[in-house]
Amino acid sequence: MLKSMMVARATEELERELEEKEEEKTKYLQEKTPPIQTSSMSVDDLQALCQELHGKITVVDEERYNIEAKVMHNTREIKDLNIKVLDLRGKFKRPDLRRVRVSADAILRSLLGSKHRSLDLRANLKSVKKEDTEKEKTAEVGDWRKNVEAMSGMEGRKKMFDAANQ
Repeated sequence: MLKSMMVARATEELERELEEKEEEKTKYLQEKTPPIQTSSMSVDDLQALCQELHGKITVVDEERYNIEAKVMHNTREIKDLNIKVLDLRGKFKRPDLRRVRVSADAILRSLLGSKHRSLDLRANLKSVKKEDTEKEKTAEVGDWRKNVEAMSGMEGRKKMFDAANQ
């Protein structure tokens, strides 16, 4: 409903604008071209009037042609400038950034300068031995039937729970 009302309103405004433009055009023409009375003129006067009107028409046509030529020249110039802008954008490629590996100590040294003392971050990490984990896995694999019987029932679940807590 609202959309149809807006469309109707817009069409009314367009019609009103067209009418106003037409009125302005007729008003301008009435000001610039006074009515001509040819009934009481002789042939020589009519020829002189025609030559005068022809001269005015050529002046108006020349002005129109000059304006069109200026417009064409300006549009060509705008096109050329746009092409130049696009060419300039394409010529300058951004260089590819290289990856640089920098340690944490080097970053801190560059940020803090002489205040920085080296930190050994790996010293605080927990060490894990791979050999122990592999032995546990192989010990558990053994005979799977015994393992299933041992884990069945509530006792097996309790063993799993106790093993997880340790």
